Amino acid sequence: MNLIDWIMWKSGLDNRSKKYSYGEDPILGYTSARKHADGWVKSTCGYCSVGCGMQLGVRNGKVVGVRGDPDHPVNLGKLCPKGLAEHYAIEAEDRAMYPLLRENGQLARIGWDEAIDTLVEKFRAVQRKYGPESLGIISTGQLVTEEFYALGKLVQLGFGARNFDGNTTLCMSTAVAGYKRSFGSDGPPGAYEDMETADVVLLIGANIAENHPILCMRLEANPTRTLIVADPRVTKTAMMADVFLPVKPRSDLALVNAMLRILVDEELYNKEYVEQHTTGFDELRASLDQYTLEYAAKITGLAPELIRKVALLYGNAKAAFIGWTMGVNHSTKGTETVNAINNLALLTGNIGRSGASPFSITGQCNAMGTREAGFASGLPGYRKFESEDDRQELASLWNLPVARIPAKRGLAYPDIIEAAVAGKIRALWIIGTNPLVSFPNIDVLKQALGNLDFLAVQDGFHPTPTTELADLMLPAAIWGEKEGTYTNSERRVSKVNAAVNPPGEARSDFHIFLAVAERLGCREEIFPGWKSPGDAFDEWRRVTAGRLCDYSGMTYAAIESNGGIQWPFPQGSSTNPAAVRRLYADGRFQTDDGRARLLPTQWAPFPEQPNKEYPLILNTGRTVEHWHTRTKTGGISILQRLSPRAWLEMNPVDARQLGLRPHDRIEVISARGRVSKVELRITEIVAPGQVFLPFHFVESNANRITQSAFDPISREPNYKQCAVRVERSSLHERQNA
Repeated sequence: MNLIDWIMWKSGLDNRSKKYSYGEDPILGYTSARKHADGWVKSTCGYCSVGCGMQLGVRNGKVVGVRGDPDHPVNLGKLCPKGLAEHYAIEAEDRAMYPLLRENGQLARIGWDEAIDTLVEKFRAVQRKYGPESLGIISTGQLVTEEFYALGKLVQLGFGARNFDGNTTLCMSTAVAGYKRSFGSDGPPGAYEDMETADVVLLIGANIAENHPILCMRLEANPTRTLIVADPRVTKTAMMADVFLPVKPRSDLALVNAMLRILVDEELYNKEYVEQHTTGFDELRASLDQYTLEYAAKITGLAPELIRKVALLYGNAKAAFIGWTMGVNHSTKGTETVNAINNLALLTGNIGRSGASPFSITGQCNAMGTREAGFASGLPGYRKFESEDDRQELASLWNLPVARIPAKRGLAYPDIIEAAVAGKIRALWIIGTNPLVSFPNIDVLKQALGNLDFLAVQDGFHPTPTTELADLMLPAAIWGEKEGTYTNSERRVSKVNAAVNPPGEARSDFHIFLAVAERLGCREEIFPGWKSPGDAFDEWRRVTAGRLCDYSGMTYAAIESNGGIQWPFPQGSSTNPAAVRRLYADGRFQTDDGRARLLPTQWAPFPEQPNKEYPLILNTGRTVEHWHTRTKTGGISILQRLSPRAWLEMNPVDARQLGLRPHDRIEVISARGRVSKVELRITEIVAPGQVFLPFHFVESNANRITQSAFDPISREPNYKQCAVRVERSSLHERQNA
């Protein structure tokens, strides 16, 4: 602020005309002068998995505005509230700018050479003392694919550490496990276009209107479809439904099995497809005997005739689409529920054709990229650790001895934390995630981190609850500051571009990984000739050639000019890069015999049932304004004003019984802890006996009260149901709030 501006401000004569001036922009039209840009850089949104094309407006080395890319096939120029404000995260006050090392209990600034030396020396010292598996690495779903590919090679081949996973296990590992069990491989088989061409769309535990709002325009483009929504809450998506199924919490598996029984009993299944392309029909049919309408009605709370109506709608559809998100995945029965959904699609032949798909709507912007390339739950390119042929193929591609390729995956994320509690993991590298807010039953995580000899955290923001505990903090570039690719939920690979440089001395994760490999002495061995993400992408194309997730025909230029390309897109492909692609159109699956598996599943009650002391069922979830733990959105004022604090939804019946009123400050208490001074919203959005709390807010952290219960197959947490009671906060607590 210059002297004249200061005098104007102090004298009260400043009318903020500079800040609030408007003018004509050739791209945006008449708009705020602060958003006028000298140039526009194309990229892809860095929040959810929809994969919206964006343009970032740049002036004087800063991003001053964003707009949806009107030519991008995913969003056609539209953006959600988070996307419209995403550029503000780049200039956030809490950006991490310099490496920090804990000295005498305080984090102090150091140089990059010392930071990389410290990381490598500490990790190697722990491995020498306790063994190679004493090092754990937890990553994210928000790096570019090139970074995931580099990190996987660095961890597995450089450090020789198998205990490597990502926070995608907390949201998408159930879908991965379900696809692998049913189809022999991960990979959502359909496309967004299917929502426009299906005559029946069934959404289970998927509030896309708030969590993936741009997908709603696909439903709006299909006015003749019948939309069925199954959800315990009357969500904004449920309000769009033609048929709403207010299921009891965690009863979706019983609902789907009852639908399957009706289709089998009334011979509404596709006998030819089942005979030619599946195995296990007789076992599946036998497993459905108990799922009568009356049995399912008791579990789900739905009328028997409503269950039958929905089964007939799905069974008689020419093309039926099933979409699901965390309402299915966040469950100890999640993988089995995904298998049951896949059973529905296979039984009716609703897979591999327009409008017909069992479709997992992914969470993070590049959760798909880590599933393809990450080297955590599988070998890169959807290969299997246990396959000698797959290991040999990778060894040949990388010019390494096959013995260097691990034959078994390491621990999953929750098991890494349990191993740290047990003292088996002694050093941890956390990259691009904030588990002090996002991990269930947070006291277990705190105990784990307290047992470590060394904790390194790599993030674009500081301080966060997790970076504040670090022994070493590495500042990373974020979206808008680096290059690479994301893969969205429909397997569309889109380009991510840097519009500006990272702040201070922050570096891209890619270049941090290269520097660590250099210090380890293995850079040329595992990253031969790599200088940029483009070099990693070229190697990744070769690694995927001939695989289901084939990138070999893609180039950065082709990806960008087509608004992304769906895999598989092999080299030499004669199809239009922009064409819609679906998996399993030929009825051949990624199993040994080419047939999909029809798998029996069994419903069971969720682990922690309500009781006299804790009579309510807690559900957790998201809101449209915020993202995950608010590391990015918490510092964006427009989003904070829209949703400044957490709240608890409660039905009027329960509120009357407890003597509570709207806007009361209340305590939410489980057997593990409490969330204090939360504002109460009394609403019929939730049913009697249920309450809902968004999980974004560290100040009202839902994971103080969630439980340590995990899907036995996928290891994904059961975030969605636990037993709680609700009390009015004390007068002192209310005054502080």
